[in-house]
Amino acid sequence: SNLLERFDSLNGYGFKSEIKGVLKGLGFNDEDMDKKISILSGGQKARLSLAKLLLEKPDLLLLDEPTNHLDIEAINWLESYLREYKGAALIISHDRYFLDNVVFRIFHLENLKLKTYNTNYSKYMEQRKKDLELLKKQYEDQQREVKRQQEIIQRFANYGGSRYIKQAQSRQKMLDRMNLIDRPMDQNKKARISFQPKVRSGRDVLRCENLGKSFGDFKLLEDINFSVYRGEKVGLIGPNGIGKTTLFKMILGQIPYDEGEIIVGHHVHTGYFDQEQTKLNLNKTVVDEIWDENPTFDHYKIRTILSRFLFIGDDIFKEVEDLSGGERGRLALLKMMLSDANFLLMDEPTNHLDIDSKEVLEDAIIDYEGTLFVISHDRYFLNRVADKILELTEEGIKEYLGNYDYYLEKKNEVFIEEEEDYKTKTQIRLEKKKEREKIELERKRKKDILALEKLIEEKETEIEDLDKLLCEPELYEDPNKIIQLSKQREELQSNLDSLYEKWIILTEE
Repeated sequence: SNLLERFDSLNGYGFKSEIKGVLKGLGFNDEDMDKKISILSGGQKARLSLAKLLLEKPDLLLLDEPTNHLDIEAINWLESYLREYKGAALIISHDRYFLDNVVFRIFHLENLKLKTYNTNYSKYMEQRKKDLELLKKQYEDQQREVKRQQEIIQRFANYGGSRYIKQAQSRQKMLDRMNLIDRPMDQNKKARISFQPKVRSGRDVLRCENLGKSFGDFKLLEDINFSVYRGEKVGLIGPNGIGKTTLFKMILGQIPYDEGEIIVGHHVHTGYFDQEQTKLNLNKTVVDEIWDENPTFDHYKIRTILSRFLFIGDDIFKEVEDLSGGERGRLALLKMMLSDANFLLMDEPTNHLDIDSKEVLEDAIIDYEGTLFVISHDRYFLNRVADKILELTEEGIKEYLGNYDYYLEKKNEVFIEEEEDYKTKTQIRLEKKKEREKIELERKRKKDILALEKLIEEKETEIEDLDKLLCEPELYEDPNKIIQLSKQREELQSNLDSLYEKWIILTEE
């Protein structure tokens, strides 16, 4: 009786079904079950290792990038599994959408210190921005106080006399004992860069009509129809093996198609980012790889652009061969965005990138005025950059005029046939019109935010120039000039505060 109870509690009757359920959830099908491990791909072995670990059900799971090698369906399954998992899990991940759906505590490790946030990723980012703003204010206040004390010490030292010297020494001791705050990282400067295509394409960038592709008797793609227009940021999603990369290679002319037609528009120059970064010269340094392609750039511009993609200091003199996968990915993306291309095709551009690098890429793409067509399993990335989602399925291709959340919303809607029957053509047209207006408003909001950020940067530069002018000793011989410049600075600061308020309102919408 005891043994039977234990057998039942250990799922003795259902363990084979459980194993199959986990394997299928992670993307294996019935044909894969009897395969030898030796013939599996690297990605399949990683998924198998993850399945084995989940089925062991330890008290503590340590997962390092568990969503790598998983398609969106498998990631959704893993999220559900981990949410219901009874043990604890400590997860390293750059998949921000996954973190939002699974975790409720964030450990942020930076500058040898670990800080805990009791929330998911998006809320952590909001709180971190507030923390950085507060730290920045504390740092600036302290720096002002340090400067004030140093001026007083200098003044006392110049006066001479034992009394003033003692006062100066006393203040210097106080200054030496002050616990100085480290300069906080400037989160806003790292990704503020835009790329303009050198040639503007026609409105119709790409059209695929009745496209089909077979490999022997196996029909991979059939009756594929879609269009991409100038300025669109299109995400292509679908399970692994459905034919997404094959479709890209047909568009690029790397492999032939069997049926239909691919029409590329006027003045369309295509750039392709593949996961292998085959277009990088491994024998060059980082700076030469970019400079040789853009000889008209001066040294300052090259360093500025590379720093925006997180190549800072001596990093720019590293050989490409010595770069990590993530660094090579950033360099390949930068090289492509600086090329003549006005239509970018990207295959999993965020693979191997850390979160900072992903945000640099996202901001650069949002600013990019060309057209983007991207294969990605990174749902957070798709949410930020895509304004149209194409879902490739066995039945063909479906179009959704919005980002990834919009796609999910439409997928999860339950359509009641009776209600659909009562809809008139006018109602359907009105609904589509509202959708287009909503997308247009969102585009306008993003454009307004970029314009405000440019104005803010200009005002900050003007204030900085005035501060430098006010520090010049000869200026103190002209009190009227000081009053005039101080008033000018106050007006600029007031304008800057007003711009910041507008910026906050726009970004919080």
